Amino acid sequence: MKYIPSIAFEEMSGSAKGVTAAKMKGRKYIRNRGYGGSIRTSDQAKVKSVFKMLTTKWKTLTNEQILAWNKLALSQAGRSVLGTSAKISGANLFTRLNFWVVTTGGNVMVTPPELLGVEAPSSATIVCQGDVFSFKLDQELSDNGGIYLVIEASEGQSNGVSRAFSKATQIKLVEEPGTDAIDIRADYVAKNGAPSAAAPKIFFRYYLVNGSTGEKSQSMLAEVKWTAAAAGGGEP
Repeated sequence: MKYIPSIAFEEMSGSAKGVTAAKMKGRKYIRNRGYGGSIRTSDQAKVKSVFKMLTTKWKTLTNEQILAWNKLALSQAGRSVLGTSAKISGANLFTRLNFWVVTTGGNVMVTPPELLGVEAPSSATIVCQGDVFSFKLDQELSDNGGIYLVIEASEGQSNGVSRAFSKATQIKLVEEPGTDAIDIRADYVAKNGAPSAAAPKIFFRYYLVNGSTGEKSQSMLAEVKWTAAAAGGGEP
């Protein structure tokens, strides 16, 4: 978590006792110190390789293509590290949109698309009981052509943990989703392992992306508590 420091910390920098004082784009802030790790998961490696490929691809664009991306970026907005509105560059927009285009199996867009927006998904019915893990959108999309549903979930958390949505990572990508129940148990266990009574809370984050333009919808949040199977081992 990041905090804006008072004037007493104007000249602070570096890390000490679990916190780091830093500066970004003229803003000074204090955040919890990150220690990192030497092990990268296969998913992190895949994401990194896509971004690396897109960074290389950007350098091959013509001046005309770069100007077109820069022009489109003027009408878009990103979010700064402190959550406030920030300008976005053409290169950043190129990378953000193409990440999802490539992730959903498309080819890199060298010219910017017409951005139409993506509707937010409805609420969802999520069941986590025993070995039954299912996810179902409560309402049909107005048009699901070329749309993908991205489902993210956290590892099991203890009952004392709240709002751990930032711990959710992608477990499933569903093309042209409807309102049928989606079995997510194998995907969940492969990524996070099986939950237990000691850590039953699972935090979900889900959203829609347009596979043609790379546009992403608003993220929806949900929290579910895993319970053991009902007596007799049947479905709930």
